[in-house]
Amino acid sequence: MTAPVRTPPTPERQLAHLGVVSGSALGAAWGSRPTGPQLPVVAALEPLLPQGLRRGSTISVEGSVSLLLALLSAASADGAWCVLVDLPPISAEAARDHGVDLARLPLIPATGSNWVAVVGALLDAFDIVVARSPARLTDTELRRLTARTRQRGAVLVPFLTDGTRWPLADLRMSVEPGQWSGIGDGYGRLRRRQVTVTAAGRGQAVRPRSSELWLPNPQGSVDACPAEPVAPVLTIHPRHG
Repeated sequence: MTAPVRTPPTPERQLAHLGVVSGSALGAAWGSRPTGPQLPVVAALEPLLPQGLRRGSTISVEGSVSLLLALLSAASADGAWCVLVDLPPISAEAARDHGVDLARLPLIPATGSNWVAVVGALLDAFDIVVARSPARLTDTELRRLTARTRQRGAVLVPFLTDGTRWPLADLRMSVEPGQWSGIGDGYGRLRRRQVTVTAAGRGQAVRPRSSELWLPNPQGSVDACPAEPVAPVLTIHPRHG
């Protein structure tokens, strides 16, 4: 007797197994969503992302959860649906402090060997898909997800840790750790941290841009660091006589 041939599960079935409904089935239940060609970013990130988050683009974030939440905050507040896939534990309070709408932020804690298929299916349904990249992805898998992101008009945000890479990213964002402030002479608490955020990529973004930011600021979100005031130049005229 011939054994029945098992067909691999579709991405939609894989998502259903994880408790996520994909595609048009979400429909009106999600309410209004932004429809423009780009999604907004907070004012502090505008010098690095002057066009916001362009639909169809891939933007990698290296290591910093604070930068990741800052990147999502304005789009989430504007009604975009975001999903976090395989990310390390993230504080709901920290996400809320950044302005992320927790009601529009489902979490998928573990995808196992189905990572590529699940992320590809999520691109059909969500505005922004954030996914911690596995240690090994083939060039074919990278190209497939990049192409699907463009086709679906989503924004894919690979979160890079432990030396993982995403060479096909349109934009790469990273943080150089800086100094914390807030502690006085042996007392007080950390209130804010000054960091340098750099964005570099391909095309118009090939030249790196950098900004000095408070990340976090005293409210737990992000602000631009004001430039240090320059002391006025005084012209001294010698006295004669």
